[in-house]
Amino acid sequence: MANICLIEDDGMIRDSLKRILEKMGHSVTIAINGREGLNAVDKMPFEVVITDIIMPEVEGIEVIRTVKEKSPKTRIIAMSGGGRVGNTDFLKVAKNLGADEIVYKPVTKTEFLNALNGCLRG
Repeated sequence: MANICLIEDDGMIRDSLKRILEKMGHSVTIAINGREGLNAVDKMPFEVVITDIIMPEVEGIEVIRTVKEKSPKTRIIAMSGGGRVGNTDFLKVAKNLGADEIVYKPVTKTEFLNALNGCLRG
């Protein structure tokens, strides 16, 4: 199964997605913000990085740019509910910067798994 880095600042979403991934047999490294996520990516290779867009310290857009620069083969899923303004244009930017899949929060299990499977198929 895949080695996955999950970067999400919302504890409920993070725990739920982690459970889904581990139940499928994936190895999951958790980061609660973009800075922690980038530190994890520097320490080990991941097949997939799943990142929220709006987070404290380092936002998901910077995570995507940095991961794609350092490890172009790493697949990326970007997630966002748009933050306080409800603007989902962040995901369009994420896609343009190299996110392989995008999901809108709140994300259903089916939508999440479809995005993950799309990344794993390459």
